[in-house]
Amino acid sequence: MELGMNGRVRRKEYERINQMLEDAVSGEFEESDYDESELSKLEVKWKRYLASSRMSAKKQEEERKNIQALVTDISHQTKTPLSNILLYGQLLSEQNLDGESRELLNQILYYSGKLDFLIQSLVKTSRLEAGTFQFTPKKDSVCHLAELAASAKEEQAKARNMTLELQTDGDGTTAVFDSKWTQEAVGNILDNAIKYSPENTTVTIRVFSGEMFAGIEIRDRGAGIPEEEIPQIFARFYRGKHVAYEDGVGVGLFLAREIVEGQGGYIKVISNAGGSRFQVFLPR
Repeated sequence: MELGMNGRVRRKEYERINQMLEDAVSGEFEESDYDESELSKLEVKWKRYLASSRMSAKKQEEERKNIQALVTDISHQTKTPLSNILLYGQLLSEQNLDGESRELLNQILYYSGKLDFLIQSLVKTSRLEAGTFQFTPKKDSVCHLAELAASAKEEQAKARNMTLELQTDGDGTTAVFDSKWTQEAVGNILDNAIKYSPENTTVTIRVFSGEMFAGIEIRDRGAGIPEEEIPQIFARFYRGKHVAYEDGVGVGLFLAREIVEGQGGYIKVISNAGGSRFQVFLPR
């Protein structure tokens, strides 16, 4: 008889704990009338924990909004002066300057362009993380996407005496994606492939298709990425040790992943001493 009573009490406690968890998930948890039981003490602690969690989440949200506002403010405040620096630099480049002056001007144009790229990347990153930008994915040609990305990087490849090899099947392969943003994601990966590969090599851009996903593979003939670094390369501002001497700010791959995953896709990396392959999977 005593065991039966204890069993019913235990069952009732378990049911109450289960209900507490359910109410916490739905945001409807309310503490029952306090008594001196262990269950009642647990309710008090549980309510205190939930209140602390809500405060922490609220604080994180406020900090996120403050950072977003700061980035937006920086962008607005620097847009006009930076645009003027670039404009006056272009005007000066049309003048007949001596060798030293031309070199100094080239430095001004180079670093102001780099600063402009960094600010624009920060703004895009802030918008993506804040969820203020909405993708507009639709069924589109993956082959056309690959052609656009390759075309945008032709001059960069030529400057390094590199060849872009495009492998497509016409317009037969399709997927669902936002064309503008996905082109930027693929372009960021292609930019790295060109930048970090030896001159006089080939970068292959191949369209592939599967049952659930289709996409683009970018293969370079570089030194490859150390295995221990692969999980880190998509982190914001991360620069690999073996490419730290190259130009870059470490946001290209971060943006690429955010864009692709934001549309239900993913990126896979395969790398060895003979080069790296970045595969962008887009939902069909």
